[in-house]
Amino acid sequence: MQIEQFKTKIIPLRQILFLTALKYLQQEEDAEDVVQETLLRLWKVREQLDTVVNPNGFAVQTAKNICIDRLRLQKEKTEIDDFYLGADNETPYTQLERKDATTLVKKIIEHLPELQQVIIRMRDIEGYELQEIADITGTQVNAVTVNLSRARKKVREEFGKIMNNE
Repeated sequence: MQIEQFKTKIIPLRQILFLTALKYLQQEEDAEDVVQETLLRLWKVREQLDTVVNPNGFAVQTAKNICIDRLRLQKEKTEIDDFYLGADNETPYTQLERKDATTLVKKIIEHLPELQQVIIRMRDIEGYELQEIADITGTQVNAVTVNLSRARKKVREEFGKIMNNE
């Protein structure tokens, strides 16, 4: 799809995308963010949009998927926060230890091979399903499973080494 076609076919969908996102997220600012992200994603794949039978439906579905991802991430964050808030015996010391451990795990993940970084973040942090990760990364489900296993093993090993040396 050429730039002019994108401007005439996709950009006018802004209002539909906004209303779709607003229905899911209930916040105008969040809905506008989703519209921007949707348009950006569509722009990145504009060459393939010519092969899409229904570009309008594809755009709306992309916005819905982004909304669902945001809601899923927000729900997981809330559940984790509620879990920690519910811990009656947590002291400032244990809170600091937990924060330090989280920071350490993030640093360990940053040193994994790129594909393993992406897969472990998508699965364990963002909550994607294995098939979704395979589709996004362009790999097979069993390759995702193997890379996820290797990434988790490496994180455990490195975390154990660091914790045993301290």
